[in-house]
Amino acid sequence: MSETAPASAPALEPASAPAHLIVGAGPVGTALAIRLADAGERVRVVTRSGGGPRHPLVELVALDAADRDRLAEAARGAWVVYNCANPGAYPQWERVWPPLAASILHAAEASGAVLVIMGNLYGYGPVDGPMRQGTPLRPSDHKGALRARMWEEALAAHRAGRVRVAEARASDYLGPTAPVANGLLPRYAAATLAGRSATVFGDPDAPHSWTAVDDIAATLQVLGRDERAWGLPWIVPSNPPASVREVLTALGERAGTGEPTLRRMPRWALSSLGLVVPVLREVGGVVYQFERPFVVDAAETTSAFGLAPTDWSGLLDATARAWHDRAVAAR
Repeated sequence: MSETAPASAPALEPASAPAHLIVGAGPVGTALAIRLADAGERVRVVTRSGGGPRHPLVELVALDAADRDRLAEAARGAWVVYNCANPGAYPQWERVWPPLAASILHAAEASGAVLVIMGNLYGYGPVDGPMRQGTPLRPSDHKGALRARMWEEALAAHRAGRVRVAEARASDYLGPTAPVANGLLPRYAAATLAGRSATVFGDPDAPHSWTAVDDIAATLQVLGRDERAWGLPWIVPSNPPASVREVLTALGERAGTGEPTLRRMPRWALSSLGLVVPVLREVGGVVYQFERPFVVDAAETTSAFGLAPTDWSGLLDATARAWHDRAVAAR
């Protein structure tokens, strides 16, 4: 969110204040906006370009979300502000995330809105056993440390009475709208569903939790309206773990492309390439997630709010169709 809105951008009228302000229109922000709008809620979506889902109750606004004053103006009157931003490739995180997160926190505080953060699992670092609500944050690389710091700063504001905040923590996305650039699995599938082999990092047979995009949106919606959620992180309900090979095999069966051919890149090769390729260097910091079981336990979320994961078979059906069409189109 580094581009600024044009100087001539019109002021946002207080009378048009939405019930919900969503920063970001990636797969999660888009799914959340549609979900809220379909429920009859007025939504404002903020992106650099002004793009986003088309719906009569969704207003699309182009502005730089790191601009504190403009974002606070956009959030005026909102009940809930959702941080669904995606600052781009890993190498940009340290530069882009801090001012962006601070601006979104400020907008929620200035408007009196609840702040709901779309988080991830990086802050936990390598763990033995499932990640739960009470699992301590022990990041092992700078990306995890950054996400942990963002949560701790928001939580400090909550405890000081400045804002009400909750965070949803999801594993790697699965679903028809998850883009190729969002995670390793879609990248692998882009190859295997096009009939090519895929080079994978880590152990393709290690158990791994996958989170449906729609389940993330459902969790965010609940966290914004239920005061029991505030002041805490919540694991998004996910289906029982399945390895990379198992998921790619299931997608291939549904798409009719057969058994995937996977080639495992050794850790030493990833480390060597990371010396000259910044993105691979960043992947090396989180590849532990695919070298050992990486599993979530959302029992607290399900118990508190009655949320359950999307049916696994139906999720794979929809994902296979969409990802296969995308892979064929990209040939």
